[in-house]
Amino acid sequence: MFRKFRVLLLTVFLVACTVHIMIDLLPKLEKRTSGADSEDSGCQCAHHAGAESPGWAKQQRVRSAADAGAWPNKHTLRILQDFSSEPNSNHTTLQSREKSAGTGQRAAESHRRRTDADVSAGKADEHKPLIGEASGGRTVAGPGPGASRLVALFEHPLYRIGLPPLTERDTLFNVNTDIRFYPKATDQQGWPTEDGNVQDEESARVAETTAELYPNWLRFHIGINRYELYARHNPVLDALLLDLVTQKITSVAMKSGGTQLKLIMTFHNYGQALFKPMKQTREQQTPPDFFYFSDFERHNAEVAAFHLDRVLDFRRVPPVAGRLVNMTREIRDVTRDKKLWKTFFISPANNVCFYGECSYYCSTEHALCGKPDQIEGSLAAFLPDLNLAKRKTWRNPWRRSYHKRKKAEWEVDPDYCDEVKQTPPYDRGTRLLDVMDMTIFDFLMGNMDRHHYETFEKFGNDTFIIHLDNGRGFGKHSHDEMSILVPLSQCCRVKKSTFLRLQLLAKDDYRLSALMEESLLRDRLSPILIRPHLQALDRRLGLVLRVLADCVEKEGYGNVVEENVDGESATRTASAHR
Repeated sequence: MFRKFRVLLLTVFLVACTVHIMIDLLPKLEKRTSGADSEDSGCQCAHHAGAESPGWAKQQRVRSAADAGAWPNKHTLRILQDFSSEPNSNHTTLQSREKSAGTGQRAAESHRRRTDADVSAGKADEHKPLIGEASGGRTVAGPGPGASRLVALFEHPLYRIGLPPLTERDTLFNVNTDIRFYPKATDQQGWPTEDGNVQDEESARVAETTAELYPNWLRFHIGINRYELYARHNPVLDALLLDLVTQKITSVAMKSGGTQLKLIMTFHNYGQALFKPMKQTREQQTPPDFFYFSDFERHNAEVAAFHLDRVLDFRRVPPVAGRLVNMTREIRDVTRDKKLWKTFFISPANNVCFYGECSYYCSTEHALCGKPDQIEGSLAAFLPDLNLAKRKTWRNPWRRSYHKRKKAEWEVDPDYCDEVKQTPPYDRGTRLLDVMDMTIFDFLMGNMDRHHYETFEKFGNDTFIIHLDNGRGFGKHSHDEMSILVPLSQCCRVKKSTFLRLQLLAKDDYRLSALMEESLLRDRLSPILIRPHLQALDRRLGLVLRVLADCVEKEGYGNVVEENVDGESATRTASAHR
């Protein structure tokens, strides 16, 4: 009897322990199970081009219902606090990067020794990393034989001008390292005390390294300041470009508004990017009878615009990378947008196609089709959420009429710029000069579609213009649209730093087309631009310098070239612009 009682007690004890362990493990198992489901959803078996997987719609409804409450609708800094334990987080990437630091340095040196002939032949590394931080502070007159033109360019004194000291008012986010964005990355001893100081030296050391564990997209956001979207030699930029190409896509939705289809893609590390799919081949030019507002948006133009903006040292275009996307696994199977999902079909050629919903070119006649389900596209990194960093939208003073017959005021009034210079915010600061930079940038691309621009609201009127939405550039290599340069020829104003860099890029040692060719080789979809477009850049640069030369001859150098340095807030008044 006593033995049976002991057996009964032991049995009850084991059952209780088992239940307790299962209760502890249940959240982890659920998390692991959901992670496995998202990893393998819709991808267990091979998809044939001519048929859909069985139960496709049912699986989609089940997945949406299961994930509806788990996925954050808005990605705020509070929601995105702890990624240190997530797969593919920077924590893992950082460790692997540290282990391969020596290998990376040797690869960088090998790349710098690559000859121009190798670059022209496209013999870039498989991952095609962008230029890293230039070494030393020496000045370089020009690239030597076999040297990288980009390395020499970024080592030039004109590309090494520093920023003034940044205050809290000059940074988009005032991130105090004592305040944890990642509570799980440190223990509670590292939390600040009531007086705002960390409790011990170890906690202070952890606080300094915490920012390095942030996802690359968040580090990009934190680095934005009054003068630039990103620093010239910030290694986060290279890491973010790599993320755009390699991060697992977990969610896809159509972007509302706009004339053509664009998709919002969310990654496994919670970063987001705007996807513009390929609509035309590299060789197709805009038909001569097309109006600028009805032209296709080109994915390769978005990629090329980012690289051009960087070569010009404006650094006002968010990072963009080209990516080959599987339309089945990475769009159709992960989207929760029913309207987008319903537009997928199989073409007579057994290719997967979709067309989505938009104002123009969203129909079966203009469907986007893969080969059989692979499609190219550009991925532009998102700027910070508007709830965290508001942006102000400004109407471009030289906006076109967007009418088939009417002309804008600036097209008929040669003295239009005099009126603009007396209107805030163009009557002071650097805003008018920034518009001139944007004008030059658009002319080099052939982009006629700059109707609005944006700035970060926090910085008021004393900040740079963000160069967004560049998909209508690089449409015609055989035509130079001189009307884009009207703001420059009417105002005859330019930053000295911009003027000097344009002159530098016209020299043989730093030829703009060669620099762009080398820079674009680092993108996964290289070649991005065909040679006629590269040659057009040199030709248009010469036209810009000719317009500025005419301005200098007419008004004098001191009245045309603004004696300012990039990154310094100008203090010129309205009389200085007259």
